[in-house]
Amino acid sequence: MPVPSSAGPESGRPAPSSLWRDSTFRRLWVGQTASQLGEHTCLLILPLFAVLTLDAGAGQLGVLRAVGQAPILSLSLFVGAWVDRWRTRTVMVLTDAGRTLALGAAAVAGCLGWLGLPALFVVAFAVGALSVFFDVAYQASVVRLVRRDQLVRGNSALEGSRSAAQIGGPALGGALVSLLSAPVAAACSALFFALSFLSVRRIRRRVEVPPERRERPSPVRRRIHEGVRFVVADPSLRTVCLASAAFQFAFAAVMTVYLLFLPRELHLSGTAVGLALAATGPGALVGSVLAARLPDRFGYGPVLVAAAAVGDGVFLCVPALHGSSAVTVPALLAVGFVFGAGGQLVNVAVMAVRQTLTPDGMQGRVAATITFAGMGMSPLGSLLGGFLAEEWGARTSLLATAAGMTLSPVLMALSPLVRLGRTLPAARNAPPRVGGPGDDPRGRPGA
Repeated sequence: MPVPSSAGPESGRPAPSSLWRDSTFRRLWVGQTASQLGEHTCLLILPLFAVLTLDAGAGQLGVLRAVGQAPILSLSLFVGAWVDRWRTRTVMVLTDAGRTLALGAAAVAGCLGWLGLPALFVVAFAVGALSVFFDVAYQASVVRLVRRDQLVRGNSALEGSRSAAQIGGPALGGALVSLLSAPVAAACSALFFALSFLSVRRIRRRVEVPPERRERPSPVRRRIHEGVRFVVADPSLRTVCLASAAFQFAFAAVMTVYLLFLPRELHLSGTAVGLALAATGPGALVGSVLAARLPDRFGYGPVLVAAAAVGDGVFLCVPALHGSSAVTVPALLAVGFVFGAGGQLVNVAVMAVRQTLTPDGMQGRVAATITFAGMGMSPLGSLLGGFLAEEWGARTSLLATAAGMTLSPVLMALSPLVRLGRTLPAARNAPPRVGGPGDDPRGRPGA
């Protein structure tokens, strides 16, 4: 099934040879980059405010992180079913506006002295819930706006900025909290979401709404079931789900302990913590470049397994560090760089596999199903990390949780995913629906 490019059949113009000449893709990229910067800046501003200003304990920090991640578990499947029937541009614009308002309100409350732990919980949940909508919508929009032969390049650009923001954002957040204050840092995060709102809103191209969306829609529960059944039936997508769940559970636990280990065991300042986390950004950029080349040379399966094994395994070195010596920060920078490069290779390759194996009308539901199975484990991992840090101490807990991250590449190495070659197979047909008039499984939602 052909996918409309930025100058698709509706426009009557040939598709541009380069993604960067495509104004629609540029606006999507700018909006997604700004949104990811706002989201990941916020993710460190709130924990650092809790730890450094409110003197939150390990358990409270675990709860705060779990509250922000809980919407992934509770909303992802429903969001996927809804996004497949909505215009992704509308979803992204509304969620950017909501996050701007939530963080703006947090900034005002902080300036008035009302920003305590209860307010942090509310803001974290609101931003987390709206981020679920944005993330599913932007992933579904890529395949609607970019030709399939350009998916790897498009995903490489988008995932590069996302991974860079994932660590560059916390670095900026840590610096803002240290140099200014938590309310001002929250206001800065709100500005990133406002920039995303303005950029995505400028995407003008419209795709006609398919006929089935103008007739009686199938129930949300049935659409969720179709997405889950499609993923479970495909060996590669099923493995992506399992490996993602194992990684996200362990990684959430690692990060909860890590945010305690750096300031309290290694005695690093908020700025130094942000710098240590920011090392993943350059690594992610290198990973983006490699992701556009290595799968074509070695195959998607071998690249996925090798990148995950190296990127995840490097965290086992961190518990060996002691104090804020001259070796500590450079070692943390090296760990972050390797983790960022390996993680970015995995992110881009997995997204290309998922989007290629999935029919257009199932993109939102498949993305949401994998997000639910993977990121949905994050709240549980955060709670486990806080519990282990209280019971075992930060150093021992960090070693145990980092070891848990290595389960993800093991699952991929033992699955059919490792056998994926340089050319990915075509998408399978979506499972037939069982429903009344208007239930046409062949339709493709508009962008």
